[in-house]
Amino acid sequence: MTKMTKLKSADALPLNTILSGDCIEAMASLPADSVDLIFADPPYNLQLKGELHRPDNSKVDAVDDEWDQFSSFKAYDTFTKAWLKEARRILKPNGAIWVIGSYHNIYRVGAALQDAGYWILNDVVWRKSNPMPNFRGKRFTNAHETMIWASKAEGAKYTFNYEALKALNEGIQMRSDWVLPICNGGERLKDDEGNKAHPTQKPESLLHRILVGSTNPGDIVLDPFFGTGTTGAVAKMLGRDWIGIEREAAYRDVAMKRISKVRKFDREALIVSASKRAAPRVPFGQLVERGMLRPGEELYSVNNRHKAKVRADGTLIGDDIKGSIHQVGAALEGAPSCNGWTYWHIRRDGKTIPIDLFRQQIRAEMGEREH
Repeated sequence: MTKMTKLKSADALPLNTILSGDCIEAMASLPADSVDLIFADPPYNLQLKGELHRPDNSKVDAVDDEWDQFSSFKAYDTFTKAWLKEARRILKPNGAIWVIGSYHNIYRVGAALQDAGYWILNDVVWRKSNPMPNFRGKRFTNAHETMIWASKAEGAKYTFNYEALKALNEGIQMRSDWVLPICNGGERLKDDEGNKAHPTQKPESLLHRILVGSTNPGDIVLDPFFGTGTTGAVAKMLGRDWIGIEREAAYRDVAMKRISKVRKFDREALIVSASKRAAPRVPFGQLVERGMLRPGEELYSVNNRHKAKVRADGTLIGDDIKGSIHQVGAALEGAPSCNGWTYWHIRRDGKTIPIDLFRQQIRAEMGEREH
């Protein structure tokens, strides 16, 4: 085990490096509140009894490594609580964690997460489109794994790139069941003998979705069970900094060779669809103040059934109803709510223009000033 020296500041973080040794000791060497996201693929404690064979009597390359074996559930729980405690300490206040597991361990990990003070945001089911068959025929084919996504604490302002995930899913809201293939083909790393370099190598598609959805370029992503470096490879491609922790030298060697060949996407390609909630807020009154709309001008509803006049204080009046663009639109439609930005339009030079166009113009100007 490598002796770890505690770092005193986040500026001294070993970015884009694999730390060797025990994950708990390695995390203890890092400063508190220093990483944005943790992706953890801990030992599953599979409790395998004996060898597993296919119908043709060939042996299945199952997970029987020493690192996945614990003497009891109590021993596994002790280990889980210890690494989760250090992980939470090094997360930034608005940081988050993803933990993946199978039915063997995920329920124990979920309880430990809550006991440690994390706040569970979602559980996501990774449905494997090409799962390994159940050779013994005594149980259902195990075709999924479960991921728990949690913030450091209740009320934390974690990152969630909703619009980016929606864009990944062809404009449809991303659900909590993800159908992705297991790692195979050219993506599956092999050792010098042609065997799997790691028995539970995760596909890059899984980490791509996680990092696009819950981090931003420049964020720091830590993986305490680094294995062959899928997290680091995808983080590098997506312009995130990463820290890996791995005690097995063979895995570290494979991971470093792999990541050294990865190219970071160019700056423009790293930009993802921004959340509408994250866009700068523009009060409707600002359009009036800047003369984009004049007091007394009439606005027309999207369905052309209603109209209202702009007032000097940024409110509207229509059919004796006074209030904000949202309140007046909702009242005229008899609806519980209304998005006034998309509901109201103005007629200029024979054209009907949505007032949201003026808001977007102001936001564009704000973005230019920031850059």
